[in-house]
Amino acid sequence: MALFTMVMGNGFAAFPVMTGGVGVPMLVGVFHGNPATMAAIGMFSGYCGTLMTPMAANFNIVPAALLELPDKNAVIKTQVPTALTLLIVNVFLLDWLMFV
Repeated sequence: MALFTMVMGNGFAAFPVMTGGVGVPMLVGVFHGNPATMAAIGMFSGYCGTLMTPMAANFNIVPAALLELPDKNAVIKTQVPTALTLLIVNVFLLDWLMFV
């Protein structure tokens, strides 16, 4: 979800595609996971991708321009450690909570 969000630039664009194409058929249909947990943690994982891409201009490029930062990617560089940490936590939460 995070990688697809980075390509799409927005979690709202990537969420229905990944949920409908991968999440529901595989995680819910094959492995009988909880769809509510999959949707909530999947969307949160998508936001992790939003924090790491310049495609999400409203979160990453516009603040750098408004703050007149010399490095236009400074906001992204600052957010990457948090986004990666949250993504790792989301993977473990998904594994732990979805199949309970």
